[in-house]
Amino acid sequence: MRITTLRTVTVDFYRTNLIFLVVETDEGITGVAEATLEGQEFAVHGAVRLLEQAVVGKDPTRISQLIYETARNGYWRGGPVTGTAFSALEMALWDISARALGVPVHRMLGGAIRDRVRAYANGWFSGASKPEHFAEAAVATVASGFRGLKWDPFEATDLHLTDRDIDRMLEPVAAVRDAVGSDVELFIEGHGRFDVPTAIRVARRLEQFNPIFFEEPCPPEGVDAMIEIRRHSPVAIAAGERWYGRQGFVSALERGAVDFVQPDVTHAGGFLELSFISTLAAHHYVPFAPHNPSGPLSTAATLQLGATLPNFRYLEIMAIDVPWRSDISNERLQLTADGDVMIPEGVGLGIELDFDAIAEHPYAPHPMRIFQDAIADIRPPDARSYFTRPPQDDATVGETAAVPE
Repeated sequence: MRITTLRTVTVDFYRTNLIFLVVETDEGITGVAEATLEGQEFAVHGAVRLLEQAVVGKDPTRISQLIYETARNGYWRGGPVTGTAFSALEMALWDISARALGVPVHRMLGGAIRDRVRAYANGWFSGASKPEHFAEAAVATVASGFRGLKWDPFEATDLHLTDRDIDRMLEPVAAVRDAVGSDVELFIEGHGRFDVPTAIRVARRLEQFNPIFFEEPCPPEGVDAMIEIRRHSPVAIAAGERWYGRQGFVSALERGAVDFVQPDVTHAGGFLELSFISTLAAHHYVPFAPHNPSGPLSTAATLQLGATLPNFRYLEIMAIDVPWRSDISNERLQLTADGDVMIPEGVGLGIELDFDAIAEHPYAPHPMRIFQDAIADIRPPDARSYFTRPPQDDATVGETAAVPE
């Protein structure tokens, strides 16, 4: 079997554009993977074109050799664009091999140790602007089956906040905690906003709400800063979505910078690299909670890892999404009444793309807005749930989740 073509397709997904990589072979077996990188779509397309020149004619089943030699021969390494292109190529090669054998990818990674993973919801708060809006959306999301909620309540903050600002921004957190009770897990996102003293002050104010973790409290390059924050924080610290490959994680784990590690399979190297990072984390007894805010193929890949990695603790996933998410592929995710997502058993990654449906939602520019006051504008007003219940569950989750106006 030989690789004949690499191509990318793009689909508008409101907050960003999803990029899918399609790897074709001379035996008619096609592998797919996700190469979504917010705000860098054109750069990723260019990186894939360069990869195509290097891998056409090569055996797609020799995954380790192909990835190692292609990365080595490229000379320049690391970074989000190159990392995303290589991650997508690696995952698509696994999809090809698993399809050729007629098995799920996780069967090739050692086999499943679980059939479901605990999930927490992102995106559920879209459109909320007041504490009561967040509370209403939280109640609706919990009613749909989720037992964990994540969001960034810090508006357009850059480095510093006054105590008055912190109090105001944490009002939605208090409203959500009061609305959903103590049994629902809360996860607070920082998006790398804060300097060290501000992050410590925020962490101390968060303690009263008992969050599972405070994510990326300072810019991701600042491992020393994160160590200092963690030393003074009464709540757990999570990070890793903007670290690439094992090199980005070794120092942070060895020096005790994080309590949860969050690599993204779409950026940090693909299946084998995340498995290696998981082992590094396990050596330090740090749970694995990968970043996953993207589309069907990123989620499918993360679920394959969730099946096999012993220290896999949480799956991040969008609770609601664009109405056409269910149109562009055969993704059919099941959410249990206990807040778990079932691991699909399809061949390969289990995802078939509908290119006609994708073509109906072409590329649209979506600049990143983390430092604009639009952080809650993450999904369109007509966003809806795309989950179903497993057969053993009586309740129905497939209905549209309530989104505040």
